[in-house]
Amino acid sequence: MKSTSTKLVKKPTETPLNRQYNQIKVKYPGAILLFRVGDFYETFGEDAIKASRILGITLTKRNNGGANEDLAGFPHHSLDTYLPKLVRAGERVAICDQLEDPAMAKGIVKRGVTELVTPGVSFNDNVLDTRRNNYLAAVHFAKGSGADAQFGVAFLDISTGEFLTSQGNAAYADKLLQSFNPSEILFCKKYRKDFVEQFGDKFNTYTLDDWAFTYDFAYPLLTQHFQTSSLKGFGVEGLTDGIVAAGVILHYLNETEHKDIDHIARLTRLEEDKYVWLDRFTIRNLELVASQQDGGIPLIQILDQTVTPMGARLLRKWLLLPLKDKPLIEERLNTVELLKTGHGDATQGADGPSLRESLELHLKQIGDLERLISKVAVRRISPREMVQLKRSLSHILPIKELLITALAQQPMTSSIKKYADQLNACTFLVDKIEAELRDEAPVLSNQGGMIKSGVNADLDSLHAIAFSGKDYLVQLQNREVQRTGISSLKVAYNKVFGYYLEVSNAHKSRVPAEWIRKQTLVNAERYITPELKEYEDKILNAEDQIFSIEQRMFNDLVLAAGEYVNHIQQNARVISVLDVLASFARIAEKNRYTKPTITNSKVLQIKDGRHPVIEQQLPPGEPYVPNDLYLDDETQQIIIITGPNMAGKSALLRQTALIVLMAQTGSFVPASEAEIGIVDKIFTRVGASDNLSRGESTFMVEMTETASILNNLSERSLVIMDEIGRGTSTYDGVSIAWSIAEYLHNHPTYRAKTLFATHYHELNELATDLPRIKNFNVAVKEMGNKVIFLRKLKEGGSEHSFGIHVAQMAGMPTGIVSRAGEILQQLESQREGSGDTKREALRDLPRASDITLKIFEAGDPKAEAVKEKLRKLDINTLTPIEALLKLNELLKMIE
Repeated sequence: MKSTSTKLVKKPTETPLNRQYNQIKVKYPGAILLFRVGDFYETFGEDAIKASRILGITLTKRNNGGANEDLAGFPHHSLDTYLPKLVRAGERVAICDQLEDPAMAKGIVKRGVTELVTPGVSFNDNVLDTRRNNYLAAVHFAKGSGADAQFGVAFLDISTGEFLTSQGNAAYADKLLQSFNPSEILFCKKYRKDFVEQFGDKFNTYTLDDWAFTYDFAYPLLTQHFQTSSLKGFGVEGLTDGIVAAGVILHYLNETEHKDIDHIARLTRLEEDKYVWLDRFTIRNLELVASQQDGGIPLIQILDQTVTPMGARLLRKWLLLPLKDKPLIEERLNTVELLKTGHGDATQGADGPSLRESLELHLKQIGDLERLISKVAVRRISPREMVQLKRSLSHILPIKELLITALAQQPMTSSIKKYADQLNACTFLVDKIEAELRDEAPVLSNQGGMIKSGVNADLDSLHAIAFSGKDYLVQLQNREVQRTGISSLKVAYNKVFGYYLEVSNAHKSRVPAEWIRKQTLVNAERYITPELKEYEDKILNAEDQIFSIEQRMFNDLVLAAGEYVNHIQQNARVISVLDVLASFARIAEKNRYTKPTITNSKVLQIKDGRHPVIEQQLPPGEPYVPNDLYLDDETQQIIIITGPNMAGKSALLRQTALIVLMAQTGSFVPASEAEIGIVDKIFTRVGASDNLSRGESTFMVEMTETASILNNLSERSLVIMDEIGRGTSTYDGVSIAWSIAEYLHNHPTYRAKTLFATHYHELNELATDLPRIKNFNVAVKEMGNKVIFLRKLKEGGSEHSFGIHVAQMAGMPTGIVSRAGEILQQLESQREGSGDTKREALRDLPRASDITLKIFEAGDPKAEAVKEKLRKLDINTLTPIEALLKLNELLKMIE
């Protein structure tokens, strides 16, 4: 974690600029201060060293009152290039601007921090990812320690206005932090060590004083912001710890100069009971939003066919927070079905576009409504973005009409009516922006040219003066050329003298007496006339007034749009839901997914199930081998799956969990049929990885994760266990795996549905005495010395792991493969013997003096060909060049 303290070193002597810098810097400890000086943002001291390293800009020295100080800077117009780099490096950045025109300043230019940008608080488009939320989180250490500790957790995405809060134990707080993956976390400074112990050290963090973490401070802060007498209307009144965390976030916004936050209009409760429990291990192991392999594909990459930024952000949340509520799940599934099968044009029927296709035509034209309206609320929207807002809103009414048409096709799909009713076309605002703003509005309001003609009579008059005045200057130049006979005469302008007439020295004798000389150059003279000054005043005044009127009109337009913040936020929420459901419909059609049946039973039945990611990675023409699976709590609670590596055990385990997760997210699933009895927790213990930073071995990590599963079981849990016990000796591993399977079967309260993949064939014996355990294996076919993996799940246990065949397929030297076969045969012949008997059998094995040389004794056809070549080779007759060529030939033979 980053230190947040800054030590201010007193300089030997201070210039006025140094004094001003130090006075501002001391107010922003832990932040890099970008100090605007003329056309540059400068950094000094430790800030300069950091900025130079992160940005790759030159670090120099300057003389500061007798002392050399580090200095690094960049042009002010490059702020959008360099600011994101600093923020993504985890730095807090205070932007200090010049608050007055230097030309008008008396003494030192007035400066002040206009924004403190932190990893979790930014509106900058170059800092933000359009398809991901940028959350600021606060964690309140409420009470207790260890497993009994209680926490309040809140999240805010200031760029969208989404504000969430919850509370719970350490495991729940950790799950939320892993799911939302905040860019910055606030917590009380006295809990530094505890935070790392509970949640790790991967987050950007910032610590605050303990007085900010109190209910008496937080509650009035929240009610004052929302302008309510209580928080009951938000459903969070009883979340004492969550309210503290939410209050800390509002306090932090105030401290970071973010005071215009009216778009944060509600506080939403994250209800633990509403969503499926996915701990950090499950999110990682199922590769929902990130792959563990370089170049790997996570599930979200398969499912994300969204066409709006809001939809992409919502899909990520949905995948990490699957539903447990059957009616809500079915509402999503029914909408997906209607979007997939409904007609977009009732007059054309099946010959016309589908409802999804018609909907997506409009969705594709909608920009980031959430972030655009947030910029309106904080007065940071540009003229061009206002045009984008108008264009986006203009598609709300057609979408509303499309949904009403769809409702006639499926009157029982109540969600469609709900979505249609919630959409607000904001017609008045759309018409106002259309009437006033040019479609080609500039990026910055100070560039002018924003307002259409015909909107404001004064503005039109000023435009006429400005443009006709410039035409007049051209006419004046032509007239004076004719009058004086000075063909090279020209009218020009600069900031010092304004408009002037320039005459070369060769013609200055022709200058009329009434002209007033203003400047003498080496080769020319510059003059003004009363007529020229009069028109200059008109033009310049007109341009100043145009800017003033346009700026005022644009500000009024932004204020008018501010009245629609709540309506447009509601539109954004509906559009994001429709976008995700349309994405589900598109992917279901593309990948042949089917609608699952959701039940309140405890049955999980999948027919022809497929892994949604792996099937998309197969070579063209190679079909994915589907599998059936059945689990319940009465007859087949636990399935022990044996079979060799590469047979498909792990894929089968993961695809089962992914199908359940997809169904409870509201997506169709990769199966011909699926009956999903609601699952409330999904646990996975797969893979092996050391946690060396905490001194934990692979086996320790495996046991810790397994213990967490067994201590948090529920009656509707789905448990995925892959190769439990492989991180220790065989006997220890078998014993641990056996006892875990027994525990899951004999649990006094919960019969968690479990898939248990293992290499330990001894576990097949469990089915003999435990009635709800069934043995299955992933089929293989032996053909001579070769093994073909059929990847089909069939009933019954497997007695062979075929590990040596897999080693051969992996390209292991044939000598090693042959030697392993000898050892295996000897061990299997002594299977029932004691440890001493097996050791004696191994001692009796013929010794392989050098396995690396046994390649020539293994009967490999390539090896035989190479040996034959070598036998016929006479090395005494070879030149060095011929020897190299022959060696190259032999190498090619064994490739």
